[in-house]
Amino acid sequence: MDLFHLFSILIVLAAGFAYINYRVLKLPGAIGLMLISLIFSILVLITGNFFPFLKDTLTSKLSGINFSELLLESMLSFMLFAGAIHIKYQDLKSEKFSILLFSTISVLISTVIIGYATFYLLGLFGINVQLINAFLFGSLISPTDPIAVLSILKSAGVSKSIETKIAGESLFNDGVAVVVFITILKLAQSTTTISTGSVLLLFGQEAIGGIVLGVVFGLIGYKLIASIDNYQVEVLITLAIVMGGYTLAHYIHVSGPLAMVAAGIITGNQSKQFGMSNITAEYIDKFWELIDEILNALLFVLIGLELILLEINSTIIYVSLILIVIILITRYISVLIPSFALSFKEKVNQKTLFILTWGGLRGGISIALALSIQPEYHKEIWVTITYVVVCFSVLVQGMTVGKLAKRFQ
Repeated sequence: MDLFHLFSILIVLAAGFAYINYRVLKLPGAIGLMLISLIFSILVLITGNFFPFLKDTLTSKLSGINFSELLLESMLSFMLFAGAIHIKYQDLKSEKFSILLFSTISVLISTVIIGYATFYLLGLFGINVQLINAFLFGSLISPTDPIAVLSILKSAGVSKSIETKIAGESLFNDGVAVVVFITILKLAQSTTTISTGSVLLLFGQEAIGGIVLGVVFGLIGYKLIASIDNYQVEVLITLAIVMGGYTLAHYIHVSGPLAMVAAGIITGNQSKQFGMSNITAEYIDKFWELIDEILNALLFVLIGLELILLEINSTIIYVSLILIVIILITRYISVLIPSFALSFKEKVNQKTLFILTWGGLRGGISIALALSIQPEYHKEIWVTITYVVVCFSVLVQGMTVGKLAKRFQ
């Protein structure tokens, strides 16, 4: 089956599941789609006991989708850019210290704590993995996903400050986490001792290089957009920024996700304010909003369907359930420590910390990174644990964070 037919089937499923959610469940879009996809997958697995052909056919078709490559090399660029163009520079500026610390220091703290905890926990269950591989898991499970939670928090009436913290942190920490993951993966693959300097150089090249590339593409896009007044061409230019920028980032080995966030912020602020007419700005907003909604629908349907391909191991499930608690505690610690530094600039109270902790959902990027790990680094263990954590995060935390936010108002 070629890519077009696979994509068509996914779109049909996403549309059908979205309709059922809208008419029956009435849950937030991402949560509803994932829940229905999981139920669909469970029904397929049960039915497969009586009609093996059905399960085998779906398994073979889903196996033909490289989820990791699809998300990391294609969908992520559009989704990060679409999220970034809606971030107001003034809001970002007012929360710059918290976003900077939460998207960097918090990710590193979380990576280290979860890495060590996972290493020793697996050891207690008689599963031996190398510490560096446990750090790989720590880095991929650390980034937060704003997709499902932001709409819930808005309806709960949380402050603009908390909303900006969560949105800004998740946009940047996706890129930072990918850089940390790549760095640890290079360490795991190396047969020789790597110096601290070379690690910092690799990290700097990916992170700083990605931001610089994004700024350059954003400014080039701004100049082109400001020189004309034609919304069709200007929408096409924003597409070129994303696709051209992400492709170039791949070939020069800098962070594509961070490049897209930087380019999106410039496009959503400088280009929109000084280079676009009101009509163009409206078209660009609607275009990228639709792109974001469609890709997110596909993403959460794919996450739900991945259950069909999962190899269930009861021991790993037990480990995953314990790790859910550890990851939540680590999330609290990873936002608490930077908050001490923020106390000189702004007040971060316990209510805010609890909302940031429970609202720090894990999403598709964690699963995609887990699937990108080579089999010799215990891929099957990390994929199963990541899947369980993401399902709990989206379905349980996602459906209860609104009530928590309202209680703290």
